[in-house]
Amino acid sequence: MNDTDPLMNLPGDGIPVAPSMEGALENARIPSVGAVIDGRVVFISLLAMGLGLAVGFIAEFLIRLIGLVTNLAFYHRFSMEFTSPAGHHLGGWVIIVPVLGGLLVGLMARYGSTAIRGHGIPEAMEQVLLNESRIPARITILKPLSAAIAIGTGGPFGAEGPIIATGGALGSLVGQFIPTTALERKTLLAAGAAAGMAATFGSPVSAVLLAVELLLFEMRPRSIIPVALAAVVATGVRFSLVGIKPIFPMTTLSTPDGLTLGLYILVGALVGLASVYVTKAVYWIEDAFEHLPMHWMWWPAIGGLAVGAIGYFVPRTLGVGYDNIQSILSADLIGTTLLVLCLAKFISWSIALGSGTSGGTLAPLFTIGGALGALMGGVFAKLLPHAGIDPRMCALVGMAAIFAGASRAMLASAVFAFEITLQPIGLMPLLGGCAAAYMISALMMRHSIMTEKLARRGVRVPAEYTADHLDQLLVKDFASRNVAFFTARTTLEEARAWLASRDEGSAHQGFPILDEEGRAIGMVMARELMDTAKLPSTQLSELMSRPLAVAFEGTSLREAADHMIREGVGRLPVVDSGQRLIGILTRSDLLEAHITRLESTES
Repeated sequence: MNDTDPLMNLPGDGIPVAPSMEGALENARIPSVGAVIDGRVVFISLLAMGLGLAVGFIAEFLIRLIGLVTNLAFYHRFSMEFTSPAGHHLGGWVIIVPVLGGLLVGLMARYGSTAIRGHGIPEAMEQVLLNESRIPARITILKPLSAAIAIGTGGPFGAEGPIIATGGALGSLVGQFIPTTALERKTLLAAGAAAGMAATFGSPVSAVLLAVELLLFEMRPRSIIPVALAAVVATGVRFSLVGIKPIFPMTTLSTPDGLTLGLYILVGALVGLASVYVTKAVYWIEDAFEHLPMHWMWWPAIGGLAVGAIGYFVPRTLGVGYDNIQSILSADLIGTTLLVLCLAKFISWSIALGSGTSGGTLAPLFTIGGALGALMGGVFAKLLPHAGIDPRMCALVGMAAIFAGASRAMLASAVFAFEITLQPIGLMPLLGGCAAAYMISALMMRHSIMTEKLARRGVRVPAEYTADHLDQLLVKDFASRNVAFFTARTTLEEARAWLASRDEGSAHQGFPILDEEGRAIGMVMARELMDTAKLPSTQLSELMSRPLAVAFEGTSLREAADHMIREGVGRLPVVDSGQRLIGILTRSDLLEAHITRLESTES
């Protein structure tokens, strides 16, 4: 290379030059390669374990608080024992109790925070997606208090939703008080939420899966490890307080054969179909409330009126209803009684939830899905008496399938039904039923019960979690090897003459600058070469105003793309360890890399 030939093409193997000086890359900006696990992950994990400990006790306190409100509202006694309001002796006055509870929740929402409305998980998802996982501190107090009032006065909700939301809010709060990144705050939020679910049901694995499927939108070691530790600690707290037995014990189920397994999967598919219409009904009712000629503060009281009226005729619909789930799984409720409970619980819950009060979805859906599954199991048992179908297994599959179809948390649903019953025989039917429900739901409904509200607000929620395509590809496979470059002593006059002589089809916008030993030392842009304020005799080395950003052949395209963004450049010289130029990677090369992804996914 010489000054009379200011620009040359680089062969594929680079320029044969003398060995470079040690430390030649000291002044170059190279892509950062983050460790899978580092000290920061350990720190976040310790915080998550502390969260798990705190949320474990908060969950027990909230359940006792619900018990206190229930006892005061329905039995006029001071007791924190968790009990069902179904055995009350209020007569027709029972209709007023949920109305008063709804009125209090409406006041808290209007003058405290509107974020307490709903069942908690969509609101947490919104904060993750739009607000860098920042949840206001007051939600940590207002959400459990409003939920205790709503559920304790007869609201047909589960305690798990508010506990999950409270745990998530506490995790977010910790992440705001302690300096953390947005990703670390998301991890802490998910850890708190998972701890809430684990502390409620003693289900750490499904709690982690739920966090992955609905809050983290990823499965990376640096996020899943803290979440898992938080869930385990919270479960340990629960075990120390209430014991290790499953929350919904069942007698041993029989191993299914091919026919019965197929029927269980069919039950899952049919319940998945029902989940579509359950979701649509909830949002249809919510839309109906939007048209009422009154402030939304009053809506929970109207929803409470429906809850009370239905509860007057079907007392089992009042409150959390964990006893209903146990009765369904034990086959203590059958026939007309089961059908009435299923329909009444659905109507009461959907109206109350649509009114914007505070409560969860998991327990009501389990009651509805379990009842549907048990009813189908009874029908199949009569139609196919030799098939050996167990209505209890159908109930278990129905419980998990309706949540899988409504929330699209398929794995969490299947594992959760196992963890709350500890029936390993049920895992295969559960997985098949939940998969079938997920498929039916996804075919018929674009959004889930968790994401429909967000979609209406213009929020795009990730539905598929895949490995980053660019992270699997290397720079060496996509960098251009035929590189146009200048020497450091090339003048502006020489460079401009070359630019004027080149073909229009080779309109590169950036060119590496090499020193006398062939090392890349800078970049020059075409627009800089045309700067008329500079003297024609100016050497290109004088135009370098910033450190050179480079990439290596073994750098992943994700690392290279991130490096471009951090450095504010659109191309990276590809160099070896001695900073000798090998090629160049441009934004166009990154786009070209996506062709392989499209070819592998499109039929």
